[in-house]
Amino acid sequence: MKNAIKVTGLQKSFKNTEVLKGVHFEVRPGEIFALLGSNGAGKTTIVRILATLLKPDGGAAEVGGFDVATQPGKVRHAISLTGQFAAVDEILTGRENLILMAKLRHLDQPRQVADGLLKRFGLTDAADRKPSTYSGGMRRRLDIALSLVGQPQVIFLDEPTTGLDPEARIEVWKIVKELAGSGATVFLTTQYLEEAEQLADRIAILHEGRIIANGTLAELKSLFPQAKVEYVEKQPTLEEIFLAIIGKKEVV
Repeated sequence: MKNAIKVTGLQKSFKNTEVLKGVHFEVRPGEIFALLGSNGAGKTTIVRILATLLKPDGGAAEVGGFDVATQPGKVRHAISLTGQFAAVDEILTGRENLILMAKLRHLDQPRQVADGLLKRFGLTDAADRKPSTYSGGMRRRLDIALSLVGQPQVIFLDEPTTGLDPEARIEVWKIVKELAGSGATVFLTTQYLEEAEQLADRIAILHEGRIIANGTLAELKSLFPQAKVEYVEKQPTLEEIFLAIIGKKEVV
């Protein structure tokens, strides 16, 4: 498979508002791809289209080699999606949540699957407690563990650290790196520039309905004006690059 995700000319409007105006990008297998953009830029709309939850108005998209419009069932089988807020069952315990998901995926030995994920995500001691007793970081770890049941090829993480404190955010970063290290393709949306800088193999910037820059951090830095050398050379941060590309000045 040449590309884990391929998007060509994606368009989407809501009422009279054009949200996506011909979006193009590709994501390679096994990489962490970060989609950067401000609130309302259309990041979640793209994720929902790629996850077959929303139909585009135009263009085409493939995930895992399958067309999202004509092969939605195969796309769903190949992916997992973790949204901005933890989607866990509050009545069930952490272990029961994972066992239920394994059964829904028709996996053999669902309890063993659950126990393996609990151990992997450091939740064994909290396995028989309800998620309502978990910290924010623990809930997010359980949520991501649920998304890994069945070993999906492509993992969508839509702003996975929204609302988390710095310590919990770093926990999630570690998990994301481990996911990519195990061979999964991770599609990450975020408005936290440091998050993209820390995690992503490649970064795309979505602005006013279009991808206006796409590449590695080093390639994006090359778009930034040459650093002015006085006594030391100041390398641009990703935040400076982002603001320069979308044509806004940094607020001091």
